[in-house]
Amino acid sequence: MRRLAPTAVVLLAIVALPSLLFAQDKAKQKIKSAMSAAPASVSENATVIDWDQTVLRQGTNGWTCMPDIPDTSGDDPMCLDEPWVNWVHAWLNKKQPTFDRIGFGYMLVGSSPESNIDPFAEGPTADNEWMTESTPHIMMIVPDPSVLRGLTSDPKNGGPWVMWRGTPYVHVMIPTPKKGGH
Repeated sequence: MRRLAPTAVVLLAIVALPSLLFAQDKAKQKIKSAMSAAPASVSENATVIDWDQTVLRQGTNGWTCMPDIPDTSGDDPMCLDEPWVNWVHAWLNKKQPTFDRIGFGYMLVGSSPESNIDPFAEGPTADNEWMTESTPHIMMIVPDPSVLRGLTSDPKNGGPWVMWRGTPYVHVMIPTPKKGGH
């Protein structure tokens, strides 16, 4: 077996090192983004995964945080408990969620513009209640959506509202103050 000359090893290290450092820096940025979605009491010990399901950091508290979604116009990192992880996988794959208990998710940075009634809308239409304002919020899902009867679907009511009512992805949006604000 032929050995690499010391000069070749040094050159290889010089070429590879910047790529490695860039990848590590990118992972740190994604972890920081993901952790910004929830209070430190949730995010500091959460597992952090990228949108391609790469684990960026293993956690210990049962929460999963994800960084800003790269192909959206807003800043929308999130931290989710196990029912919400199930819900997100179902939504991304257009399948029925299968959670069996109440779930909570944090998006304290806010979100991207989206429809209040259509979980797959890609832009505003005359009838899809497009929301352009980014609202920091906590999300809640329940196994039996019938318990949400009587809650408003109006995001401008000043309090919690039901989003995507009548779909498998129905959930309650609970607005919160912007970080550091009221």
